[in-house]
Amino acid sequence: MANKEKLFSEFQAPTTQEWLDKIEVDLKGADFQKRLVWRTNEGFNVQPFYRREDLKDLKAVDSLPGEFPFVRGNKKDNNLWYVRQDIVVDDAKAANAKALDILNKGVDSLGFRIAGKDVSAEFIATLLDGIMPQYVELNFMTCQRHCVELAQILVAYFKEKQYPLAELKGSIDFDPISRIMRKGKDVSAVLQFTKPLVEALAELPGYKCILVNSCLLNNAGAYIYQELGYALAWGAEYLNLAVEAGIDATEAAKRIKFNMGVSENYFMEIAKFRAARLLWAQIVKQYEPKCDCACQMHVCAITSEYNQTLFDSYVNLLRSQTETMSAALANVDSIIVTPFDKPYEAPTEFAERIARNQQLLLKEEAHFDKLVDVAGGSYTIEHLTDAIAREGWKLFLAVEEAGGFLAETQNGHIVEAVNASNDKRHADAARRKEFILGTNQFPNFTETSEGKQPAGSVCCCTTATESEETLPKLNAQRLASEFETLRLATEKAQKQPVAFMLTIGNLAMRQARAQFSCNFLAAAGYKVMDNLGFKTVEEGVDAALEAKADIVVICSSDDEYAEYAIPAYKYLADRAMFVVAGAPACSDDLKAAGIENFINVKSNQLETLRAYNAKLGI
Repeated sequence: MANKEKLFSEFQAPTTQEWLDKIEVDLKGADFQKRLVWRTNEGFNVQPFYRREDLKDLKAVDSLPGEFPFVRGNKKDNNLWYVRQDIVVDDAKAANAKALDILNKGVDSLGFRIAGKDVSAEFIATLLDGIMPQYVELNFMTCQRHCVELAQILVAYFKEKQYPLAELKGSIDFDPISRIMRKGKDVSAVLQFTKPLVEALAELPGYKCILVNSCLLNNAGAYIYQELGYALAWGAEYLNLAVEAGIDATEAAKRIKFNMGVSENYFMEIAKFRAARLLWAQIVKQYEPKCDCACQMHVCAITSEYNQTLFDSYVNLLRSQTETMSAALANVDSIIVTPFDKPYEAPTEFAERIARNQQLLLKEEAHFDKLVDVAGGSYTIEHLTDAIAREGWKLFLAVEEAGGFLAETQNGHIVEAVNASNDKRHADAARRKEFILGTNQFPNFTETSEGKQPAGSVCCCTTATESEETLPKLNAQRLASEFETLRLATEKAQKQPVAFMLTIGNLAMRQARAQFSCNFLAAAGYKVMDNLGFKTVEEGVDAALEAKADIVVICSSDDEYAEYAIPAYKYLADRAMFVVAGAPACSDDLKAAGIENFINVKSNQLETLRAYNAKLGI
C-alpha cells in the first residue's frame, strides 16, 4: 500500500481546464460543442468526459444498495433477477408441457397469457400441474374484468396444494389504462375492480396486481424520458386511485409493478432504471408508508420490439443483447428478451431458446448476477441518472398539473405526444439521422425476404365495459417498417433494379461516394454494382448498359463533376436513370442541363427511394 501511495504521489492530477485545453489543441480549431457534446433527445447535453467534481451536488451517490431511495437497487448482496419467458395459452395442457420444458432450460419466471373465457379452476389446475410456485415466479395476463376471478382461483389452488402462500412470487396484469392507449377504448370503468383484486390476493403478499405497462410506450417509439415520466405518472395515478378506494397506502404501493421497455441506448437505459427507482421512492414516500420497503420499485424489463427488423434479423440479437445488459446492470427484478424473429412470425423454438440463453450467458458466463450496482460511481452514469431524472420529473409534474395520467390518457394527450415522437423518429430514420443497422445503414446487399412478412399484433379479447367512443391509439409501427415495405415492394417487381456505380476521377472521393451510394440504394433492395474506376465517362456508361443497369450513379469529386457529369448524362441519353452522388457547387449547372437526381448525406433516403421506385414502375 505504501508503494502504491508513493506511486500516485509522483503524478499530478490534471485539472478539468487542462483536459479542455488539451482537447482544444487536438480539435485543431473545430467547435467543441458541435464535435464532442452529445445533444440527447431527452432534453439535456452529455459532455465527452466527467470528473468527480461533477458529482459533488448529487445526493443519491451517497446512498447504499438496498437503501432508500433505492437508486442503487433493491438488493444489498447480489443482483439476481428472474429469467422470464411468456407463453400464449391456447391449450392448457400444451402450455403446461411447454412451461415444464423451459423451466428445465434456465427459465425461472413464467408469463401466461390466458383468454378471459378460459379462466376457470379446471383450466388453471391443468396449466399449473407439476409447477412448483414457491420456486418459480408466475405471471398471468388475461382480460381485465376476469382478473379478480383469476386471483380467487389461484389462491384457492395454492391453498389446496398447501403451497407456502407467503413465499409465492408473481403477478396478475391488471392495467386498464394500457388498454385505453392500445385499443382506443375507454375502459376506465374496470378500475372499480382494483380494490376487490387486492383483497382477493390478501393471502399472497408476494403477488403484484396493479401493473404499469410502460413497455407499450417504448414499443410505440417514446423517448426514454417520456417512458420514465409517463411511467411515474401512471404508477402515481394507480396508487392514488387505490388509496381513494380505501386500500392502505403501504399495501397499495407493494402491489404495484412496472413492465418497462429497454431501447438500444445502452448507458441512458441503465440511467433510466436507476432514475426510475429514485423518483418512485420519492413519490411513494409522500403517502407516508409504514416501511421504506414499500417505496421500492419492482421492474420487469422487456427488450424493445420497436427497433427490431425483418431484414437482417440476426442483428436483432445484437440489439436485444445490449438492451439486456442495460437492464441487468441497472438491477431490475426480471427480464424478458424479445425473440429476434418476432417482427415476422410467431417466435420459433430456436428463437426462444436463443432469447433465454442471452440472459443465461450474462448470468453464468459474465456473472452479472453477482454484481451489486456495478454502474454506481461511474461519473458518466451518475450524471446521466441525475439528468434523466430531472427531465422525467418535469414530465411527471406536467402530467400531474394537467389533471393526472388517467385524465390525460382519456383526452388523448399522452397518446398524441408519444405518436408525435414516433413520427419524428420515423422522419429521422428516413433522413438517416437515426440509423437502423441493416436497414437504412449497411443493408445486406444480397438478402431477400424469403417470404417473410411483417407480423400483426396480438389482439386482446373485448370487454363488455368498453365505451363505444374511439380515442387515439398508440402507433406501434416499428422504426424500420417503412423501409421494409419499400424493399418488399421491390422484391415483387418483375425485375430487380440494377444500380451501377460509374466511378471516375479522384480515387478517394469516387470510392467514398460509391460506398455511400451502394448503401443508400441497397436499402430499397436494388442490386448494386460497384466498380474500380473508368478512364472515360463513355467507357463507364457502356459498361453500365452492358450490365443492364436501371440506375447509373456517377461517383467522383465535387470539382470533377463539372467536367464529367453533363457528358455522362448526355451520353447515357435517358437509357437509364442518371444520379449524381453528392451535392457539388456546380449543382445548378447540372440541373440546368437536365440532371434531376442527386443523393447525399442530406437526402431524405426513404422519399428518394420511393420516388425512384415510382420512376421504375414499382
